[in-house]
Amino acid sequence: MKRISILGSTGSIGRSALDVIGSYPDEFTVMALAAGRNIALLKNQIERFRPRLAAVIDEERACELRRLLNANATTAVRYGSEGYREAAAISGADLVVSAMVGAVGLIPTLDAIAAGKAIALANKETLVMAGGIVLREAAERGVPIIPVDSEHSAIFQCLQGHRREDVQRIILTASGGPFLHLSQKELTAVTPAQALKHPNWTMGKKITIDSATMMNKGLEVIEAGWLFGIPVIAIDVLVHPQSIVHSLVEYRDGSVIAQLAVPDMRIPIAYALAFPRRLHRRADPPLDLAKVGALEFLTPDLERFPCLQLAYTAAGIGGTMPTVMNGANECAVEAFIDAKIGFNDICRLIQEVLDRHHVQEEPTIDAILAADRWAREEIGKMIEGMRN
Repeated sequence: MKRISILGSTGSIGRSALDVIGSYPDEFTVMALAAGRNIALLKNQIERFRPRLAAVIDEERACELRRLLNANATTAVRYGSEGYREAAAISGADLVVSAMVGAVGLIPTLDAIAAGKAIALANKETLVMAGGIVLREAAERGVPIIPVDSEHSAIFQCLQGHRREDVQRIILTASGGPFLHLSQKELTAVTPAQALKHPNWTMGKKITIDSATMMNKGLEVIEAGWLFGIPVIAIDVLVHPQSIVHSLVEYRDGSVIAQLAVPDMRIPIAYALAFPRRLHRRADPPLDLAKVGALEFLTPDLERFPCLQLAYTAAGIGGTMPTVMNGANECAVEAFIDAKIGFNDICRLIQEVLDRHHVQEEPTIDAILAADRWAREEIGKMIEGMRN
């Protein structure tokens, strides 16, 4: 019986993780759940999985959750950053699913590592912002980090049984999102509602918009560099609209190994939860390649999707630059969803913030958090200026 804590339990990854856990009651039990504002869903999760602790974003929602729970509920309710940190480091947990959206997931993930918990990592921003620090802390404590994102899980699987020094190249696949064939002029007019209609995956709002701009793939390039010790120059991206091949690893003898599966996040989540074992799949038909038919692979258009190039550039500069890019992107995406800026403004504003940033080459965690705050303040001023 593996004991699991989930940071971000009401998000798309958290819900899928609990779906997997609920399907294997003899394999897993839930120790802690951390969520944001979706108190109604969290209440249902608590009643089903009976964790020892639950954490929410603020005191008001903590009070609401306590009111909604049965008087006999034994789950302790906490709130705020301290509540999240307590959920991450809770005694008795074997593995922490880091699935909070955005920069907010960094500190709780570090707390889980400090407490010696294995990490199932779905929060790519943690490594984008502070990859060197996170991996150093994990190595010092002997903490494994198992990727959950479908692309990084695919690479992780393709590396099993092979020597890392034999790796020539990593190839991340990207669906291309809903606007793969639109022109720059057409992209100017797209709406948040259109951008939130992903052709293959059901995801949260932020990651869905990131997929539409291909910033998500840029963040994954940076994450892959840290996770697998590969320079970003050796990490390529191919657009693969069918989302069947989740990523590939090319070895120096010319062999290329790929991982294929239907586009269902429960597959990489189950792999991360049960690693090194594989669980028997209990639902949905298996991959039928004859039914899928042709598989396409395209070179990404960096003029149409400049956010991908921004990520490569930020990764090449290093230091606090990826942190600033991530913070600016989070704010720009939120502004786009709220219809405060246009789709093409996302990348333009991020670029302006990057141009103004003075990079700190070997930042401490405090410097990283300060750079993140600066980026958000800077882009906030720009967005406000556009509205006035």
